[in-house]
Order: sequence, then C-alpha cells, then structure tokens
Amino acid sequence: MAESDQEVASIDPLVLGELLKCAANNLWLGIILFGSDRRVIFCNPRYREMYALSPDQVHPGTPIKDLIEHRLKLGLNIGGEAGAYVRARTEGSVVSEQTVQQFADGRIIAYTIHPLPDGGGMATHEDITEREELSARLQERNFQFDIAINNMSHGLCFFDAGHRLVVCNTHFIEMYGLPPDRVRPGTPLQEILDLRYEVGSVPAMTREEYAKWRTDVATSAEAMDSIVEMRNGRTFKIRHRPMPDLGWVATHEDITEQRKTELRIAHMAHHDALTDLANRALLGQRLEQALEQGGMFAIHHIDLDKFKAVNDTLGHQAGDILLQDVSRRLKLLARDSDTVARMGGDEFVILQSSISDSSEADLLARDVVSTLSAPFGLDGHQAIAGASIGIAIAPGDGSTPEQLLHNADLALYRAKSDGRGMHCFFEPAMGEEAQSRRALEQDLHNGLAAGEFELHYQPVVKSDGGEISGFEALIRWRHPRRGLVAPNSFIPLAEEIGLIVPIGEWVIRQACATASRWPDHLHVAVNISAVQFRQPGLTEVIVGALAASGLDPRRLEIEITESVLLQDRNGTLATLHQLRALGIKVAMDDFGTGYSSLTYLQCFPFDKIKIDRSFVSGVENNAASLSIVRAVAALARGMGMTTTAEGVETEEQRDRIAAEGCTEMQGYLFSPPLPAEEIERRFLFEKTPARPDRFAAA
Repeated sequence: MAESDQEVASIDPLVLGELLKCAANNLWLGIILFGSDRRVIFCNPRYREMYALSPDQVHPGTPIKDLIEHRLKLGLNIGGEAGAYVRARTEGSVVSEQTVQQFADGRIIAYTIHPLPDGGGMATHEDITEREELSARLQERNFQFDIAINNMSHGLCFFDAGHRLVVCNTHFIEMYGLPPDRVRPGTPLQEILDLRYEVGSVPAMTREEYAKWRTDVATSAEAMDSIVEMRNGRTFKIRHRPMPDLGWVATHEDITEQRKTELRIAHMAHHDALTDLANRALLGQRLEQALEQGGMFAIHHIDLDKFKAVNDTLGHQAGDILLQDVSRRLKLLARDSDTVARMGGDEFVILQSSISDSSEADLLARDVVSTLSAPFGLDGHQAIAGASIGIAIAPGDGSTPEQLLHNADLALYRAKSDGRGMHCFFEPAMGEEAQSRRALEQDLHNGLAAGEFELHYQPVVKSDGGEISGFEALIRWRHPRRGLVAPNSFIPLAEEIGLIVPIGEWVIRQACATASRWPDHLHVAVNISAVQFRQPGLTEVIVGALAASGLDPRRLEIEITESVLLQDRNGTLATLHQLRALGIKVAMDDFGTGYSSLTYLQCFPFDKIKIDRSFVSGVENNAASLSIVRAVAALARGMGMTTTAEGVETEEQRDRIAAEGCTEMQGYLFSPPLPAEEIERRFLFEKTPARPDRFAAA
C-alpha cells in the first residue's frame, strides 16, 4: 500500500467524511449524488447556486425528476420533447454521459454523469460560459488573423527559437512554389530551405552557401533587409526582424515588377529616349571615372552637317530615323570600353578611353566621318548626313569633364568653319578665337541696339547703253573700335545666333525707305538669308516696309541663294509666290555655285539670274568660265529672265560679258558700294553723271 493510501486509511472515517464534504462544498463544480431510486443523496452549494435552488428545493430525498424539470423551466435547450428527455434520464440504468447544455439566458454548462456501483450516479455541472465565449473570441481572432495574413501582398513566416515554423501564410508558400502539405507548423527551417532549393526559388548559390546565408540571417539579433535575385528570374525583398524570444518574423515581398520599373527608370535617367545612347548625365559620370583612372583618352564631339536639311525636307520622322541610324553606325565603330552619347539635337560624343596616342583618335574620327558620309535610307529616300568632329585629348586638353567637352566643342567649331566633313584636334589658340567670337557676338547685339549698321549701295548697270537700272543694298557695320566691318566678317555669325532676323528686317525697311527717294525707274535689291525665310512673317515684314515707305512693290527685288530652297522647300516656294504676286521681283543669287541650280529654275519662275563673280573673274583667260557665262545668259533668255554678272572689275570683262548677252552688270569697274548720300550725289541728283563714259542714271 502506498504511503499516501496508508495516511488516508489511518484517518477516522467520520473525520474523513467531513473533509470530503468540505472539499465538495468548496468546489467550482456543481456536484449532485443520487441513489438507484433517482433521489438526491447530496448536492453542494455550487449546484444550488448555478440553478437558483434553495435548500428546501434540493435536499436528500428530492427526486432527480424535479431537478431536471426545474432546469427545463430555466430554459435548458434540449432540442426535443421534454417528457422524453426527462424519462431518458430517470428511467432505466444510469449510463455515462458528457454533454454541453445551453440555456436561454446564454449560459453554457458542461454536464457529466458517472454511474455508481450501487445503481446510483454522480453528476457534475460546470459553468463554462466565460471559457466558451473566450474560446469563441479566440477562434474569431484566429480566423481574422488567418484572413489577414493570407490576404497580405507579402509572404509572411514566423519561426521559433528552435528554427521551427510557427506559422506562415499562403502567399509565402505560393511565391516560393512550395508544396503546401510539407510546410506546416513545426517544419524545420532547413527543410524549408531544401524545398526552396529543389524548386529553384533560390539565388545563384550552392545549396550549402544558401543554407548558411539564411541560417546566419535567422540567428542574427540584428534586423536585416535583403534584395535577392532568384534563379527563376524573380526578385524578392526579405525583411528579417528578430523577436524577444529568440525567434523571428520575416516578410517576403515579390518586387520583380517594381525592380524592372526601377531599372527602366534608372536606364531612362541615363540614356537618350530616341537612340538609347548614353545621355549627357551618364557621359559626365563616365568622364569622371576616366579622369579618376588616369591615362589618355579622347573626346570626339560630332555634329551632323546636313541634319537640318533632312529634317526640313523629309520631316521630323525621317530626322528621327536618321538619328537612330547614325547611333547604330557609331556604336559599331566604338569599342566596348568606349561610351557613345547623344548630347541633344544632332550632336553626339564618343568617349574613346584608354588610347596610347592621338593617332588612335585620328583613326576613329576618320572612320566616323567616312561612315556618316555614306547614304542613309529614309522611307524610300536617300540622304547624306555628313559629320564634323572636334577632338579633345585628356589629360592634356583638360582636367574636368566640362573643360574637355568645351575644348572639343571649340575644335568642332573650327572643323565646321573649315568646310565641314572633317575633324580637328583642339589647340590652345582656339580658346582665344572663341573668346573673340563671343566678344563679336556681344558687339553685334550692342551694334543693332546702337544703330551701328548702315547700308551701302552698288549700282547695277545695263549692258546695253550703260544706264543704271537699280542698286543692290549691301550692309556694313561701322564698329566703334574696328571701323567699317565687311559683311562676310559678321553675317555668318549673325545667322548662327539668329540675329540676322532683326538685322534683315532693318535692312528691308531701310532699303525701301531710301529707294522711295529715287526716280521711279530705279529698283533696289535686297538679299534675304535662309534663316529669315525659316521665320514666320517674312511676307508681312516686307509688305510693312513697302507700306511705310510708299515704295512701289515692282521696284523691290529680293535676292536669294539655293540654300533658301534646301529647307522647307514647299513653304519657301509658297512665300516666293506670295511676294511675286505683289509685284516684287525675285532673283537667284550666286547661280551655279550649288549642286541643283537648274532644278530650282524649274520649280520657280525667277525674274533674274545673278552669275557668280567666280565665273566672271575668269572670262578673260578661262574658256570654261566664258562658256558658263554664255550658257547661263542663253538659258536666261530662253526662260524669259534677265541676267546680272557680278564682280565686273575690268573693261575686258565688261566687253566679253556684254558680248555673251548678259543683261546687266555690277562691280568695282562701275562703282564700289557707297553710302546712300554718296550714291545720290554722284549718280542721281547731279546733272552730270560721275562716269559719263561708262554709265548714267538715265
């Protein structure tokens, strides 16, 4: 017999009975004992309290039937007929039963009955209302938690201190492609890592490397974020957070699309949208890197010579295709270590890194010029882009990206000035030239505002009779320090910076105002640049000048070169037709110096052809020049046009040109360009012409 049993046996039965009764009366369970006759033997206070019974209502000898009926009156939910329920529990032998009983007032009672050897029984009644409510609330919370974690956009997993899974959501399982039946609470971390490895949801590591990395993260007491590129092409962001109990929680976010978007944005921030070449920002970074690494490298600043003509004649879409084709050709010429960038418009840069001497840069530049001189196919048309290149060599030509690009740009300007289609290396003297050019540019702006420009006029003389038929207006710049500046020294710059437009408008107004004082049979000729034709409102400017001066439109003659028709040919022709409809005459200047002069004579009925001085100067001793003059004069007669030979300086030139049938002449033989007052004094308002043997103002 056990020692505890011996102690119990030694207690007086009466004492023991009192002890047991005391214990039963203090239990939280309601207890009732009944005999084989189904009458109460004993019930504790808790039972009476649970069912609101007085001692008189339940005492030894009370029928069990009365107590069951009392509970039914309290609202016991039995789900059937009351009489049958009572009989089942009061007739026949006592059988074991364990049920949960619910009452109308919401109470829940756990009811258990145990049969006793003498045919009676013992029943326990436990009020589990609070426990059930707590359980229901907990179940609801678990349900809500389950919904929450399984509807997260991220994968979620909890592990305990023993590296065993506590809980994870379905997204975690799905994003790694794991079998759901093998990922359950209690699954070791290593087993989950093995499953990931089997399905390929791991980075480019061996199984051992991957397991060690994730285990090191798991055991770390530090919060950690990792971006992992998976072998299957997905990208995950894992946030590891340690827990106080040495376990951890981790979220797993699939950022594949976000990463692709970020990479696209990063690429766009450093690449040109049209050509996908490096842009100015990326080029700057590469230049910084090249300077940090040391050694010699070259900057090639490339400008397309004829891009604007292509853009204007074939349209912007063709221009874009041309830029893309140019980019492809440049990339084929560059090495993998080089950087090809588009600076904007039709300007490109090649960073040629790690060269041994300037001859390598010279060779690449020649290849670029040659490659870009080959025709480009553009939607059924062929176009020539051509290229000019300025080259700066580091470290000699600059120690910063800005300085190198600036010096390459100066060299490019020299290449374009020297005739285009070539390359030039930077020289220190170019900096002085650029400074001088900037000063000239500023002086041009100031000169226009200060009224420093003036017009000189050169007579145009009839070949037959020597009478003056009109004058060509030629601009001069009376610079306060440089004196009288010829147009070829400033007109190209004025065209480049756009100042030719206001200057040209002033010329038109001034020439019309001056010519309005002259006899009615004299015309005035004004040169109009291609830049002016590209600006809207040219017709309005001319009409305004005629209206303000009162000059008859038939006395105004505008001179254009072939370059005007190279750009926006249809728009230019429309403007020319508008002007001609007003009575204004149109002359083609410098005829024969371009490559398609005859083509332009077909597309517009010019009133006059001006033969360039380069042909006139050779008529005395060059048979070819004389033949050209003869052919042009005959062509003009056949098309109903007049001809003016420019640059006549000797009497022999005058006689030969007149003999070939040219209608008019001008040049220093007759008079240099002179201010209006001098022209009027010499030729218009004096009774005796200055050179009566040569020409008169009729």
